[in-house]
Amino acid sequence: MARGRGDPRLGRGPRSNLRRRQRALYVAAVSEVDDFVAATLERQREAEIALHEGDVEPRLAMWSHEDPVTLFGAYGVAKQGWEELEQTFRWLAGRFSNLEGYDYELVAAGASGDLAYTVGYERHSVSIEGGPVKPHVIRVTHVYRREDGEWKIVHRHGDEEPVRDIPQS
Repeated sequence: MARGRGDPRLGRGPRSNLRRRQRALYVAAVSEVDDFVAATLERQREAEIALHEGDVEPRLAMWSHEDPVTLFGAYGVAKQGWEELEQTFRWLAGRFSNLEGYDYELVAAGASGDLAYTVGYERHSVSIEGGPVKPHVIRVTHVYRREDGEWKIVHRHGDEEPVRDIPQS
């Protein structure tokens, strides 16, 4: 056994210390993501339900009012800057009615320091501009920035999930 290295079978030495540090960093990173998700997703879900029922205020509260903020929306809307986004969100709230359910499926999330992201699917059935209630699936990515201890959305990209052709046999 090399002098000063310890016996790796006993959990001592440089390799064992490295594994403990790596494990501690992994646990800290998982905890950071879990804390972010716990602090954010339910508020965001409630804000989206409110928006689809015509109440824009919870969505406005979820977003940063500080530039840069950007929106690449599911219905062809691309905006930047808080003034443009606020106008767009107010317009969107007026387009929706008759919400019949909302669900959010989280696919991935990450957080590091004051930045975080989520990737997922929003599923809802809603009337758009007075039309019939129809189901929609929106693939969404959000980027968040921590401001004064609170997570705020600074970017959203959404698009309707394409209809997949099923091969005929």
